Amino acid sequence: MIPDVRTGIDVFLDTIAHRMHGKRIGLITNQTGVTADLEGNIAVFQRLFGEGLCSLFGPEHGLYGHVQDRKRIDNLIDPESGLPVYSLYGPEESPADSVLQDLDILLFDIQCVGVRFYTYLTSMFYTLKAAAAQDLPVMVLDRPNPITGTRIAGPMIDKSLTSFEGACEIPIMHGMTLGELALYLNETNELNACVEVVPMEGWSRSMWYEDTGLAWVSPSPNMPTVDTAVLYPGMCLFEATNLSEGRGTTRPFEQVGAPWIEANRLAMALNAKALPGVRFRAAHFLPTFWKLQGTTCHGVQVYITDRDAFEPIMTGLTMIKQILEFWPEDFQWIKVDHDTQYFFDRLIGNNVIRMQLMSHASVEEIVDGYRDIEAMFRELRQPFLLYDE
Repeated sequence: MIPDVRTGIDVFLDTIAHRMHGKRIGLITNQTGVTADLEGNIAVFQRLFGEGLCSLFGPEHGLYGHVQDRKRIDNLIDPESGLPVYSLYGPEESPADSVLQDLDILLFDIQCVGVRFYTYLTSMFYTLKAAAAQDLPVMVLDRPNPITGTRIAGPMIDKSLTSFEGACEIPIMHGMTLGELALYLNETNELNACVEVVPMEGWSRSMWYEDTGLAWVSPSPNMPTVDTAVLYPGMCLFEATNLSEGRGTTRPFEQVGAPWIEANRLAMALNAKALPGVRFRAAHFLPTFWKLQGTTCHGVQVYITDRDAFEPIMTGLTMIKQILEFWPEDFQWIKVDHDTQYFFDRLIGNNVIRMQLMSHASVEEIVDGYRDIEAMFRELRQPFLLYDE
């Protein structure tokens, strides 16, 4: 079956690849960098450009997407291609000047999930900064936003809270592709990078990933399905608490729990709220790794009943508020490593919403507090959009 959408790499191979002959190329990619027939871009580019493909750069989770969350990765030699792989999630978080000086162009080809705190966006942003300093062109081979290009939700991030999990001043759900974001970030941050985007063909903003006809390649170990990506903007907030967000199970970000939760009580209370596009089932699970490894957790599994109506961030905030009300003595916010900042503040983008949740503000009040920001960003991004509704 031929997909309805042609991604940037397939357009590139048909119309632009001839421009790369004789150039020294660096490729930023991972396992998601595939053609329509699922051939990896490294093999394709080696066949086309030979020794012109000089170096590879891998983001968080590594070149093959097999390394777990927040595990630092060293530089290595790729055993398949024989090429050096420079980690963008190791001692260096952006391409080193000494490596970029030996290149003529960088190609960026990674599937993202449409969420500010998914770190492939940060890697692209840091790459643009590093390339601009070296006057090195960057070409982004565009791919779909899997959760559509229409949905914008969540507050902007405060500058004081920027980190690798949130380096860009955009809402949590930005409704843009990485190619569009490359143009937006380059302009709004005055990076002055030489950026070219190879747009997709056939993609429209209202498409969910399944509408494209493209095969889903898991972007990271805990992003196995498109449904996971749809839930992720809200359920990832539980990473910043002492509850399990389902890592270490076959349903990461689809189930949430802890040893002290009363599953039926929580499910009944959440279902009684009649949140749009979602239902909750009492669930019990045993994480095999990560948070609460080997401990039986009780909680809920989240079922999307209507993607277009579902509001993941509002849903995540509602769940946290309900758990805080039922189990205030057990619930905890966590900090990252030895950082003094709460991880929730980094993810949500400010320290106001955590305080609102603790002071029993309504979720409606919290969400209303960033509606104007969503509307403002919808206007700000408009000049950089490459695709129609």
